[in-house]
Amino acid sequence: MLINPFLNSERQLRNGWWILIFFLVLASLLVPALIMAQQNSMDVSIGLQAVIILLASWICQLLRRRPLAELLGKFNALWFKELCLGGLVGSALMLVPALVLWIFGWVHWQWNPAGFSIFFSTVLLFAGVALAEELLFRGFIFQRLIAGLGQVPAQLIMAGYFLLTHLNNPGMTGEVKVLASINIFIASLVFGLAFLRTKSLGMPLGLHFMANLVQGGVLGFGVSGTDQSGLLKPVFNKVPVWLTGGQFGLEASVLGLICVVIIFMLIRSWDQGKP
Repeated sequence: MLINPFLNSERQLRNGWWILIFFLVLASLLVPALIMAQQNSMDVSIGLQAVIILLASWICQLLRRRPLAELLGKFNALWFKELCLGGLVGSALMLVPALVLWIFGWVHWQWNPAGFSIFFSTVLLFAGVALAEELLFRGFIFQRLIAGLGQVPAQLIMAGYFLLTHLNNPGMTGEVKVLASINIFIASLVFGLAFLRTKSLGMPLGLHFMANLVQGGVLGFGVSGTDQSGLLKPVFNKVPVWLTGGQFGLEASVLGLICVVIIFMLIRSWDQGKP
């Protein structure tokens, strides 16, 4: 029996083709924005990137004749509850290792007046990052992979893709690169698992946003190697970088790795009665 390379057994376009269509639509929107930004000596802001990814996702859903809520989840009280729960877990992901570092005297903090003046813009920055990355990595592509290959292959593929986009970040060298790579890969699995448990982007968005905001905007660590000016400024004592993550951030530390593994196991064991 010949297999139709374009249509599945239900006479619907195969998911691999939908992923290709998504990237084509995304490129058709992003390339003009990049050209215009270059002509005006500007960058395409992370907020605009999020809007472009959202628009590409919406167009693809229209072509599939499916609602955008299928990707994002329904905006109701439960969605916002999951968003807040994700925010609490994301905060704990950074606060717990920071507390351990402080208790043992490996890091202490000073007030950073400069951090207060830019805190609002920092919140907007990390909101844009969370929205853009969750739409890209847990949105249309991820959900087409789940439909086509199943949950485990989809998780592994997207975690690998997520890591690939971070490999050239500042500070990705030596032991930091090893720890950060493992941590980022598992963090992607955590975000994906949060979607699988709730069938919405509410919890992954909360997790991603608050983990970055607390790590950079509050505690003053780097975020994936990017320097941040937070409300607090960390002062590192003479301890190995694998304990603190150094300027890369807590996501390059052993303590951060332990916490993200624990959170993965907790979400994995969490069952709220959804299939």
